[in-house]
Amino acid sequence: MQYRRSNTKGGTYFFTVNLAERNKRLLIEHIDDLRLAFKKVNVKFPFIIDAIVILPEHLHTIWTLPKNDADFSTRWRLIKTWFSKSLLKTEHINTSRMNKSERGVWQRRFWEHQIRDETDYNRHMNYVYYNPVKHGYVDNVIDWPYSSFHRDVEKGVYSKNWGEHIDIDGVFGETHG
Repeated sequence: MQYRRSNTKGGTYFFTVNLAERNKRLLIEHIDDLRLAFKKVNVKFPFIIDAIVILPEHLHTIWTLPKNDADFSTRWRLIKTWFSKSLLKTEHINTSRMNKSERGVWQRRFWEHQIRDETDYNRHMNYVYYNPVKHGYVDNVIDWPYSSFHRDVEKGVYSKNWGEHIDIDGVFGETHG
């Protein structure tokens, strides 16, 4: 069976994107370069970032694409390229990547899920924001600096103490159906 990505124009999507070397901390060590990569791509290929959290070696985000556009793959390729070009070449590059003149910063693929409805949207928003707590980086969601959670607190979408008393078992699991 051949995998086919979703291609709904104007769709809203949840993504997980990982570094190739999961023991690195490049995404937060070079957060300004990553932010610039997102900004540069968004100028030419607009999209709305509904939510984002940047962890040391991976990120989760929810995007809404323009009405006439379903091409998130080009956006990710360009973001990864801009970010990779901003870094010194210190990563391990395997033979396959070397033969294709590729860097070894990112995993080649990413994981995407098209948001189906409001319940699905809310579940994924919560998953994005709770992720730093889940991974043990902070005790409270508000304490993680690399997240659009702060923006959503200012907008009144979330309270600043959201997530403090949540039992995560079965609530924020990897349930991307």
